[in-house]
Formats: sequence, structure tokens, C-alpha cells
Amino acid sequence: MTSNPSELPADLDPFLAKAGWGEAAVEPLPGDASFRRYFRIRKASGDTAMLMDAPPPNEDPGPFLRAAHWLDANGMRAPRILAEDADRGLVLLEDFGTARMRDYLDQWPDDEEAVYKGAVNALVHLHDLPPGPFIDYSMSEYQRETRLFVDWYCAARNLYVDVPGYVAAWEKVLSDLLPRQRPGVTVLRDYHAENIMLLGALEKQGLLDFQDALVGHPAYDLVSLLQDARRDVSGELETRMLDHYMRSTLVEPEAFRADYARLGAQRNAKIIGIFVRLWQRDGKPRYLDLIPRVWALLERDLAHPALAPVAAWFGTNIPADLRAAHGGTFQV
Repeated sequence: MTSNPSELPADLDPFLAKAGWGEAAVEPLPGDASFRRYFRIRKASGDTAMLMDAPPPNEDPGPFLRAAHWLDANGMRAPRILAEDADRGLVLLEDFGTARMRDYLDQWPDDEEAVYKGAVNALVHLHDLPPGPFIDYSMSEYQRETRLFVDWYCAARNLYVDVPGYVAAWEKVLSDLLPRQRPGVTVLRDYHAENIMLLGALEKQGLLDFQDALVGHPAYDLVSLLQDARRDVSGELETRMLDHYMRSTLVEPEAFRADYARLGAQRNAKIIGIFVRLWQRDGKPRYLDLIPRVWALLERDLAHPALAPVAAWFGTNIPADLRAAHGGTFQV
């Protein structure tokens, strides 16, 4: 192997040898916001594969494997599993290459419309399927996620806020959505330009980072794609893609737009909390620079009438100067 052995997962050599990749070079790849690590495995012949290292106890590859097998069996392009050892947290995957949606659009911005339409069409296909074998996106899970905002962002700002009022506001906003969430669709939960690979054509979507899949509302992954925490998506493009999805699925537009705003606000509040947690708990301050974009999206969602109770809470509990500064900056 050509990588520093001290950086490689334990027991990697026998795992790769058993999978038929024993003489391959191992190339570390940039990490993400979790404890998972990724490596490109390259044979002398030029064949490549991806290695996911999801070491226990911090990670469990089981949910990823279950979701990958289900997606692949139902015509979605999850990476095929070449070898797995869940107990050691090692998974050898099909290599989708390097044409990540985000990077492709940085180089070819004129293709943005076609690329996003392909990503929306993939969701249309996913939502045409019966929901997968995953647990429901429950009110308790929505609330657990929204609490990240007060538990981490507000705490980091030393803001003394009305937590029971926050929970009650979200309960009122989200309870209207739950009946339209049934029977539900498979929700990947992190469907955005850095987790989508382009597989030889703009309309072919390779899926990544779906281990937290649940059964939930069809607007959730659409929000994840079109209100991207890491990439600017114009309001005009967001509107066109939202309209394209609604035409393709024949949902009731007014109710769907309201639920889209509800889930946009819910997700963006969660992400702000997660980005602060990544800094304070995990020592990853680079995510703080993304908060202003997410905050701007949150403010836009809060302007929808369906978010009135949550918007009122923000008006009472979050200082106007912080809101005007889109969350403000932190001293790292």
C-alpha cells in the first residue's frame, strides 16, 4: 500500500485481500462532518473502488448498508457494495468517480438548470416507490433536531430563550404537516450538491450519504437540494425546480409550498445548531462560515404564513442585530 499505515484503518490489509484488492494503493480523501473516513482504492490495472471506514463505536455502517441495498434493488443509483465487514466498520464500494455535482457546476455553471432538473427527477422517481424499510420521521425526531438550535447556537451566544415556547411553536407548525406525510416516501435527509455524483450524463444521479434515511415528507429532500447550506441556489432556480417537482408529482401546490417552508425552516434551524456543535464539540470551526447562508434561508422560510408561531418566537427571543447579521460571527 502507498499510504502512511498509521492513517489507515485497523485490519485493512486482510479485508482488502479477501475482497480481491490486496495489492491496491490506498489514497485518503477529504473527510466530512462525521467520524467516517473515505479512501480511493486503486489497482495497478487502473480499476478503482471506494473504501468507507466507519469505525465503531462512533459509527455504524449497518444503516448505510441497509439503505444502499434497498436503493439499489429499487432502481436508484447507490454505490454497489463490493465487500463489507460491519463489525469492523469497513465497506468497499463502487467508485462513482470524481464528477461531484458541486464541482461540476463550479466548472460548468451554464449546465445548472439541467443538472438540478436531473436531481429533482431522481427524487420524483424515488417518491414514486413505496417507502423503504425505514422508521418514520416522527414529531419527536423533528423536535429533537430543532432543539439543536437552542441547545447549541443560543447557548453559544449566551441567549436566555424561552425553550418551552420554542418547542410549542414547532409543535403547532409541524402538526399541520404530519397528516400529509403519510404514507410517506423515503427521505435521504442529506440530498445536496456535495452528495450527488454525475454518472456519465447530467440526468444520472449517483447517491451518497443516505445512511440516516427515514420515511417522511416528500418536500424534505427537495428542501435539502434547493436550500443548500454549502452552495448558493438562486431563488429563481429554486422556484422553477419546485414548480417542476409539483408538476411531475401532481401534488396540491398551496399545501406543498407551505410544507416546503415548514421543513425548510426546520432543517435550517437544525443545521445552524449542528454547525455550532461541529465547532464547539468536534473542533471543526470551518462550518461557522456557512451559517450566514443558512440563516438567510431560515429567515426566508419564516416569512411564510405557515411559520407564524415560530417566526413570532424568533421575533421575541433572538436579538434583531443578530438576525440582521444572519446569525453573526463567532470568535474561534
